[in-house]
Amino acid sequence: MGQFHGNPCWYELTSGNTPAAATFYGRVLGWTGRDAGVPGFEYLLALSDGDMVAGMANADSDVPPHWLIYFAVDDCDAAVQMILKAGGKDFVGPADIPGTGRYAIVGDPQGARFGILQPDMSQMTPEQVAKAAETGAFDQKKAGHGNWNELMSTDPEAGFAFYSGIFGWQKSTAVDMGEMGTYQLFSHKGADIGGMMGLGNAPLPCWLPYFGANGVDAAIARITAAGGTVHHGPHEVPGGAFIAIAQDPQGAWFAVVGPKEES
Repeated sequence: MGQFHGNPCWYELTSGNTPAAATFYGRVLGWTGRDAGVPGFEYLLALSDGDMVAGMANADSDVPPHWLIYFAVDDCDAAVQMILKAGGKDFVGPADIPGTGRYAIVGDPQGARFGILQPDMSQMTPEQVAKAAETGAFDQKKAGHGNWNELMSTDPEAGFAFYSGIFGWQKSTAVDMGEMGTYQLFSHKGADIGGMMGLGNAPLPCWLPYFGANGVDAAIARITAAGGTVHHGPHEVPGGAFIAIAQDPQGAWFAVVGPKEES
């Protein structure tokens, strides 16, 4: 597998009001937004400290606002075929995004949707490629970037087998949550990048993105002040970090993770 394959690489918000969403996440995570310049299609890019970390697009009226996590693949078309063979679904694509790569929106056998992206590195120097492999939209060392990727599933054990087969992820620590079952951390290239669990309070299988925050208490205050709703947290998790799970004003679910107080 190539140096990008299996990496969380992009976070995409489908929203009922992208300008309002950009304002909300700007207040909460410090993002700045700019138009992607796609003719005939409103797509905003979110930047954190100069890094592109997320995209925002308007939803069709019948699609509820939601976040979609993309994972990098070496070959988008081959990955779609692997996903279909493993019992998953193909909803959109494969299709090309000029200057970005080839993508598809797919689903696992339990129904959780996610994206895959084959990055276009043709215009990048070897140094830029090496840097992109280490940092990007997902960077656990930087606030405002993707920090954790959580799957809630009707069958997390089968879910792990599926994603491990596609992306090469490995099981890491398993945390006993009592009546909630097991929270299975998974790693990639030696680093824990997410966890898988049962449905919990989720109405259907889904991925939840966590964004890094320098001070979760302060982030909670910003979420509330900007019109969002905090449903859970601050809650300490193994390792000493704190989390909070929330909805933005349009209804999309997301989470923040980091130290309780600003450091």
